[in-house]
Amino acid sequence: MSKHKLVREVVNGESYEYYPLGKYIVSSPEVCRGRPTFKYTRIEVEGVLDCLAAGQSIHQIVEGYRGRVPQAAIEEALRLAGKALLDQTEPLSQKLY
Repeated sequence: MSKHKLVREVVNGESYEYYPLGKYIVSSPEVCRGRPTFKYTRIEVEGVLDCLAAGQSIHQIVEGYRGRVPQAAIEEALRLAGKALLDQTEPLSQKLY
């Protein structure tokens, strides 16, 4: 996480520290063991991606979380997941060509 700067906020009277991974997605050492979650929630990005993979629509997921995870946040999760995949495979593709 060295390229991300730790942010400290007070939310509902409690201290909240996180590394921003995007506008909606963060990694907080004190929340879900630092796995990526949607900001100000304990909703893990991986679970939402699993729902999409299982065939749920973005609209169904937004409704299922009662708007706590907006459509824009899910779209950001997809972009970040795609970027992470490309970042992992880039060295391999360079070796193949």
